[in-house]
Amino acid sequence: MRYPLPGTTACRAEAWLGREGLKKTHGAGPMNKFGFEQLGLVLVIASLVAMLSRRIGLPYTAGLVLAGMALALFPAGADLPLSRELIFNVFLPPLIFEAALQLKWRRFREQMPLTVVLAFLGVVLSAVVVAAGMRWALGWSWLGAAFFGVLIAATDPVSVIAAFKEMRAEPRLRIVVESESLLNDGVAAVGFALLAGLAAGQSLEAGSVAASFSWTVFGGLVAGAAVAGLVLLIAGRTEDHLVEITLTTIAAWGSFLAAEHFNASGVFAALTAGMIVGNIGWMGSISDAGRSHVVGFWEFAAFLANSCLFILIGSHEAHQPIALFSTALGLAIVLTLLGRAAAVYPLALLFRSTALRLPTTYQHVLVWGGLRGAVGLALALALPETVGERAEIVVLTFGVVAFSIFVQGLTMPPLIRRWQLTRPAGTADED
Repeated sequence: MRYPLPGTTACRAEAWLGREGLKKTHGAGPMNKFGFEQLGLVLVIASLVAMLSRRIGLPYTAGLVLAGMALALFPAGADLPLSRELIFNVFLPPLIFEAALQLKWRRFREQMPLTVVLAFLGVVLSAVVVAAGMRWALGWSWLGAAFFGVLIAATDPVSVIAAFKEMRAEPRLRIVVESESLLNDGVAAVGFALLAGLAAGQSLEAGSVAASFSWTVFGGLVAGAAVAGLVLLIAGRTEDHLVEITLTTIAAWGSFLAAEHFNASGVFAALTAGMIVGNIGWMGSISDAGRSHVVGFWEFAAFLANSCLFILIGSHEAHQPIALFSTALGLAIVLTLLGRAAAVYPLALLFRSTALRLPTTYQHVLVWGGLRGAVGLALALALPETVGERAEIVVLTFGVVAFSIFVQGLTMPPLIRRWQLTRPAGTADED
């Protein structure tokens, strides 16, 4: 194990994490602390931020993070919890399910060869660039550098989907960006799990890695399909919209938690369940009268989850000792952008002579609009204690997420408008 030298920023970060980490970052027992008082406060703030953001043209997620940072200055927001379990088990299932509910299978299938290549190979390329840079520039261990490369390589579906909904991006651009983001999140989680096994002393052989990867991906798909199929079978026997909403709630969390229980991908499970409900469920299992109620409920659930999540992120951003890592943070941001560029531009060339060709402006959006957020933070907070760079990784991840939300997120809307990649106001979403 690598220990930080006395007096270094790593050593001071270890001291900070030991003093504040369990309270504010690692989140021991976090879900027991998030009570109705905190939820009520978050809802009031989220409502005010939503109204103000739309009035002044500020991206909603950036407004929520700013509100969370301001809230951290008051006693009421000092102990808001944030942990891997809270992000994965509470916030991600409804956000991914709601996004998948809106994905049309026909359009998703059309772009699937492109998005699968970008998601699977893209995460590998990006992680390699970031890990190599952190290893050679900062002298990190290969294990610590690999952990950071993997967790920061995947764009966060929560941030990306929220941003592109607000920007009213072109249908194809939106489907490519959102689909790739949903898929590469699962790939990053698989890579993280493999590295966690290595950190625990397990040997990594090609056969076992392939088997583990296959089970994580296809096990998640099977879990999502099984839970969604059972839910739709039951839903077809009722026209009570309250029962239908309840059953879709079971589909979202049930698929995610079932997959995670069997060491498969909860993200792929919730994605599969949402797409099945949104594409097959509307054919008769969910009543015509209940469809609008189901959609409305999930829009509210996504709003609630987004609001809580980004306010919590903002609250914890305010407590990070980022000043200790100004040089390292700058390097991490540059490497993250270079890694994303190395994943998008070369892979896009593979499709330049096909119907899936990506215009240059789309490629720029994929690079600069590849926002980081909740998923990277959840993985960082789940880092094994045996990783010598754990404290540095947690702080740098918060820093990259802050840059992503405030710099990339705030500049994306004008860039999208400049490149004329938005739908006219009043036009309907894609079929």
